[in-house]
Amino acid sequence: MESIELLISYLSKSSLVTIVVLTWLSLYFVISFTILFSRYNGLNRWIKKEKQALEAILLGKKLQATDSVLKKCPQENISKERLDVFISLAQTNSTSGLTTLSIIASTSPFIGLFGTVISILETFAALGQGGGSASLSVIAPAISEALVATGCGIFVAIPAYTFNLLIKRKAYELISLIQRESNLLLSSK
Repeated sequence: MESIELLISYLSKSSLVTIVVLTWLSLYFVISFTILFSRYNGLNRWIKKEKQALEAILLGKKLQATDSVLKKCPQENISKERLDVFISLAQTNSTSGLTTLSIIASTSPFIGLFGTVISILETFAALGQGGGSASLSVIAPAISEALVATGCGIFVAIPAYTFNLLIKRKAYELISLIQRESNLLLSSK
């Protein structure tokens, strides 16, 4: 309960720009986790299906009897070019969300820094208008409050970058499996 009161106190003292920055970063944070959970789980299920399809092809079963993305390719007219089209489509689908995570990871620190700079400028403007002394006891609390935005920006960027790498690795694993299936199909032609 005390932390909620502390947050409310901080937001009530903050400027509109700081509140917008923190809201923006909060939205980025939620989007990052949403992409992670949806894409990571979806890719894991897809990888499982493709592993089963690869095993089936190795055992000599027909492609249409599998759950592979390549089963949509007509087996009687199979060619490297057709398989490459399906692999390309799978790559596009498996990497969706990566651009958003990259944008979040790269812009969050700057958004937080923008909030910090604005807060510090407002602090100095208030000190200049007040005509009072600028002692450390007056400036330190204002600057520490302003640095919260930078901390939030970094806090959002780190998981977004990590999630980007995790999903990119899963997508690579998936495409490698599909490529192996394609190679097997072409070699058995």
